[in-house]
Amino acid sequence: MAGDGCAIAWRLEGPEDGAADAPVVILSNSLGTALEMWAPQVAALSASFRVLRYDTRGHGRSDVPGGAYGLDRLGRDVLDLMDALGIARAHFCGLSLGGMTGQWLGVHAPDRFDRLVLANTAAYMGPPAGWQARIAAVLDGGMEVMTSALLERWFTPEFRAAAPEIIAPVREGLLETSPAGYAGCCAAIRDMDMRPVIGLIDLRTLVIAGARDPATPPADAEVLAARIAGSQLVTLDAAHLSNIEQPAAFTAALLDFVS
Repeated sequence: MAGDGCAIAWRLEGPEDGAADAPVVILSNSLGTALEMWAPQVAALSASFRVLRYDTRGHGRSDVPGGAYGLDRLGRDVLDLMDALGIARAHFCGLSLGGMTGQWLGVHAPDRFDRLVLANTAAYMGPPAGWQARIAAVLDGGMEVMTSALLERWFTPEFRAAAPEIIAPVREGLLETSPAGYAGCCAAIRDMDMRPVIGLIDLRTLVIAGARDPATPPADAEVLAARIAGSQLVTLDAAHLSNIEQPAAFTAALLDFVS
């Protein structure tokens, strides 16, 4: 339960022996997905780590409060969940909106985290008018109006053609996303500008980019890597959901970094 009463859905997995003592990796989903997006990473991570996945508010099985959400609220949801589960410190990996949440946590709660992974994300995704138009479109027409265009941005044409069995559940998840929850998180992105403060992040940080990502292009990742002292940058041959399009390479980079 978040501090404002919003119920956050979560799943905690880990090694069968000594799971209570294993370090925790928190995985934070992108806009329009749910915790299932991390399925390609769970088996490898849970061999050595407790893996905490959760549905960002407005998504999956989490509650859908009305109105606009803020990035600070999304960040506090993570801290509230950690407190409820008795997790003092963790590694954090977020993709897209999850990576924006990770930036907020890196600035405002560095004492709760050991290592930070920011994947396919940006410190700013303007202009606000574009997000406002998206909010209006979804609230008026539902998720159907966005689904095809989003899938084209999330995956390269080659991957969409070669892996329809992987694309299908992602499409289904998009269509099942609450328009109100999607719009609420769009508002968090609309109002976000982390550029003035990302240089304050003082955690070991890995930035992952998709070389063919039209939503958060490599230039956005380069800004993050340049402003976060000592950070590492890895670029994968993928579009926006690089953990799904290049699961082996993404998982290897993540495991190498947090291990």
